[in-house]
Amino acid sequence: MERLTALYDRMVAYYAGDPARIQHFVKVHSFARRIGLAEGLDDRTQLTLEAAALVHDIGIKPAEAAYGSCAGPYQEALGPAPAREMLDSLEFPADVTDRVCFLVGHHHTYTGIDGMDYQILVEADFLVNLFENETQQAPRRGALKRIFKTGCGRTLCRVMFGLEEETQ
Repeated sequence: MERLTALYDRMVAYYAGDPARIQHFVKVHSFARRIGLAEGLDDRTQLTLEAAALVHDIGIKPAEAAYGSCAGPYQEALGPAPAREMLDSLEFPADVTDRVCFLVGHHHTYTGIDGMDYQILVEADFLVNLFENETQQAPRRGALKRIFKTGCGRTLCRVMFGLEEETQ
């Protein structure tokens, strides 16, 4: 918990002067934490998930510096290195750091999701992006159908956006 608090503070400092980006990762972390706890993740996976949620968009700054764009593929390519540096400086366990870097490098890739930490990170980021991007209801329904797999994530998406559960 102490490491997560320190990571949170480092990310606030990383995005100093950019309240929208700070609020984005804070919201993603909050939803990821909630879904992870509801889904009963073990402590190590929960730690990994929460750390990944805090740093998931760390690649935006280097992407904008290198390409003038924060497009997902640039974030995925350029995010793992600064994430690793930050996590190593806070002495996160090596296996957690490795997995977080993998998640940072894949959080805009929605195929081949290989674990609950990955699934929940994607769901939490979608919950925030669907709101922040003022997405219309049809794409929200599509995301609910295609992206959301956890019970808690599906419920949050349905309730937040006033969507009905599809019956099949």
